[in-house]
This record gives sequence, C-alpha cells and structure tokens, in this order.
Amino acid sequence: MRLRLDLQYFAGEKTEKATPKKRQDSRKKGEVAKSQDVNTAFILFSVFLFLFFAGGWFKDRMLNLVAVPLMDYIKRPVTADTALIVYSEMLSQVAWIVLPIMAVAALGGIVGNYMQIGFLISTDPLKPKLSKMDPIKGLKRIFSARALVELAKSVLKISLVGMTTFLVLWFSIEDVLELSLLPVESTLQVAGSLTVQMGLFASGLLVILAVLDYLYQKYDFEKNIRMSKQDLKDEYKNTEGDPLIKSKIKQRQREMAMKRMMSEVPDADVVITNPTHYAIVLKYKDGEFEAPVVVAKGVDFVAQKIKTIAKENNVIAVENRPLARALYDQAEIGDPIPEEFFKAVAEILAYVYRIKNKV
Repeated sequence: MRLRLDLQYFAGEKTEKATPKKRQDSRKKGEVAKSQDVNTAFILFSVFLFLFFAGGWFKDRMLNLVAVPLMDYIKRPVTADTALIVYSEMLSQVAWIVLPIMAVAALGGIVGNYMQIGFLISTDPLKPKLSKMDPIKGLKRIFSARALVELAKSVLKISLVGMTTFLVLWFSIEDVLELSLLPVESTLQVAGSLTVQMGLFASGLLVILAVLDYLYQKYDFEKNIRMSKQDLKDEYKNTEGDPLIKSKIKQRQREMAMKRMMSEVPDADVVITNPTHYAIVLKYKDGEFEAPVVVAKGVDFVAQKIKTIAKENNVIAVENRPLARALYDQAEIGDPIPEEFFKAVAEILAYVYRIKNKV
C-alpha cells in the first residue's frame, strides 16, 4: 500500500517539460512568460530618448503655451468669449506637447510587449474568477516567494533611480548652483537637460533590470507549466483518442479497404496462387497500364476469399508458387509489378488470353 501511494505521488509530481500542446493551450488563455518591467522600461526609455532629440521643439511649444495667449489677449477685455478663446488656444498648444509623447509611449509599450510574446489577443484573463477573491489564497500570494521577489525588485528599482538622480546632479553641481543667477529661459533649459539626462540613465538601467526580470519570469513560467507523467498520459489519450476506440476505427478502416480490394477481383485478368496460402490478383489493360497492376493480394483466409470471388466471376487462377510469393513480398496494391517479373507474368497472361480466346 505504501509503495502504491509513493508511485501515485511521483506520478502526480510535475517534473516533465510542457508539451507543445500545453504551451499552445496556455498561450490561448493568455498565460505567457511576460515581464511588466520590460514594458515600463521601454516606455520610459523611448519617451526620454524622444525628448533628447526633440527637446528644442518642445522648448518652443512650452514658450508658446504661455507667451502666445498672454501677448495676444492681454489687452482685451475679460469676457466669456475671450476666456474661451484663450482656453482653446492653450488646449491646442498642450495637445501639441502631450500627444507626441503619448504616441511615443504607446509605441514603446507595443514594442516591449511584442518582443516578449509576439502578437496575442486573449480575453480569458478578463473573465472574472471567484478564486481570486479567496482571502486565504490572497494571503498566500502576499507572503509567497514571488511577492518577496517583487519587493526586492521594487527596492532595487527605487535605489537605482535614486542613485542615478544623485550622480547626475552631483556631476552637474556647478550648473545646479548657478541656476539662481540665470534668466528664466536658461534655467528652464538647464533643468530640462538635467531631467532628460536623469531619465535616460535611469531608464537605461531599468531596461537592463527588465531583461533580467524577463529571464526570471520565463524560468518561473516554465516551472509553472511543467506536467506530471499522468498529465502526459492524459494529454496523449485526449489527443490520440482512447486506445479501444482507435482499434475499432482501424478495424473499420481495414474492413473498408478489404471491401474495396475485393470489388476489384471480378474485373481482374488473373489470380496467381501459391496455391493455398497466397493469392495475387493482376489486372492489365493495353494502352492504359504500362505494366500489369496488383489490384488485390492476401494470405490464408483472405487468399481463399479472393479465389472464391474469382471463381464466381470466371477469373482464371494460375498456380505459380515462387512467383506468387515474390509478388506478394515486392509489390503493393495499386502498384505495377516489378520489371523483373515482366516475362513470367507475360507468359501467364498469354496463357490466360488463349484460354479466353482473346488472342
């Protein structure tokens, strides 16, 4: 009894790699190896890289956001219409600033997602699951190993961003101290430059951290989709079908093939026999076949049935033991006979045709 329980335990232990079908089923459910940090890092890096190259353009837009409404409408009376015009103008300038950044962020998120899982649309994760509302399972998730890993990642990311910010400011300390002496425009320019530098360095480090996190997520995913030996047996059974049903299907296929083969016997030219164990049925039509074709063959019971049908339909049977055995071994149903048997079969067909007065 103890040995049986141990065998059942090891049979249920998930030690085997997932099969292609298991991976495909998991993918359809939206269960894939994916790191959210990759998307976040790519979005931040792409946005700050865009700001690095398009900073001058954004500088002009920021100045227009403040200067144009004030310069154009400062002397006009404050009315509802004037306020609406100023609001519309400022909203238009804000859109020119925000929309390009949002577009770049969206593109960065799409690229980061596609690099991990490719093109995938699944609504299964959106379905409500009561198991997620279980407080016991919720506590287990909070105090699980995965939660500790996520905590360590968060602390590491905050530390990296803080360290990067400090180093950028430290190496630019002279520029920072001179900000109070600079005009507003220069102050904004320096502050913007430092912000982009901090963003690029921090997001670059986050990209490296995200790659490492993706490798961990991939390892964790492979571990979670492992299968037990029993799972492999069940999948094979479901995929290939029940062995009993498969045997019945094969038996039915053999019966149908046998009926098709037997239906060819009445139109054949000759049956070459062993005489009791083998029967080879040949058919030849001059101008249609290049050589006589094997339309049926069989041994023992099948051979006897072939000879019975041949006799009922006046198909001549010729005994030639070595030829019957050789044709059975070397020629398949539907194939012409091998060239080495042309002479022997031609003599037999000539004999058959003489008997039937066809020559």
